[in-house]
Amino acid sequence: MRIVDEATLRRTVTVAAAVSAVEAAFGALARGEARLPAPINLEIPESRGEVHVKGGQIAGSPFYAFKVATGFYGNAERGLPSGSGMVFVGDAATGFPAALLLDNGWLTDLRTGAAGAVAARHLGGARLRKVAVLGAGVQARMQLRCLAAVREPGEVAIWSRSPAHAFACADDVAHELGVRATVAATPEAAVRDADLVYTVTPARAPVLRPGWLAAGATVVAVGSDGPEKQELDVGVLAEADRLVADHLGQCLRLGELHHALDAGVIEPGSVIELGDVVLGRMAGRRSASERIVCDLTGVGVQDAAIAAVAMAALGAADGANGANGANGANGANGANGANGANGAN
Repeated sequence: MRIVDEATLRRTVTVAAAVSAVEAAFGALARGEARLPAPINLEIPESRGEVHVKGGQIAGSPFYAFKVATGFYGNAERGLPSGSGMVFVGDAATGFPAALLLDNGWLTDLRTGAAGAVAARHLGGARLRKVAVLGAGVQARMQLRCLAAVREPGEVAIWSRSPAHAFACADDVAHELGVRATVAATPEAAVRDADLVYTVTPARAPVLRPGWLAAGATVVAVGSDGPEKQELDVGVLAEADRLVADHLGQCLRLGELHHALDAGVIEPGSVIELGDVVLGRMAGRRSASERIVCDLTGVGVQDAAIAAVAMAALGAADGANGANGANGANGANGANGANGANGAN
């Protein structure tokens, strides 16, 4: 079994490959070509921690995968990152272990950002003059990094409960993406006139309220991946013209949609799935003025897809290294031959 560290994965797995693979994975999910067990969520309240286990296999893929990703929100007080994790990759033909990807949660972050980019590509308006991000952690940066692979935002407004975190995030985004990034004093100020809004917090009480969104805005809600989490007031979903889920059954248990369903402000039949939009079975954005909310809870098919991308990238890297090694050997042999000729003289 191969063991791969985070640094190697960061060098070999690209944003563009991740976005393409996750987009294809949503299509496979919609076609019924994904095998997905129910996710496992473990809460450890005394440590302000959560553990998520997700995975699956896409028909035809040589691999199946399961990932463990954690969020321990008291880690900052210990000088540690809040997230960690790893991915187990198995051979889909034999069941034997193929690799253990010690990514510290990076692949989970990447596949989550890629899903946000897929949502923005299919549901966002023609122009993204302003993008708002509620939250300023790793995922805020990753969503914008992946968005840049499919769209070009005019400016970015960031809000966080911690102004210091918001300013640090804005600096990082401006430097990496070359866009104007500002810090908003309130979430309402951040989303005002925004064409695209990301919510990327572990909030358990709404940070986005009804009446704030501009006509034509798209909301990509990322943070709610457990039944106790909630970033959107149910009124935001009630006033939306279009509701989209990464996986309807999962969102009705874990995501923003389940709060709105419990409140009686939406019906499950009003929700479409992102995979059907990717395949063109359902229209994404139908007009420039409609408000769309996309609920992303994170589906195991994304983890299967990103694991396959990693394995392919690692194989390509090995091939390149092997070719370089062969070239080096040939060069050495050539040198030795030349030296032998000189000796003969």
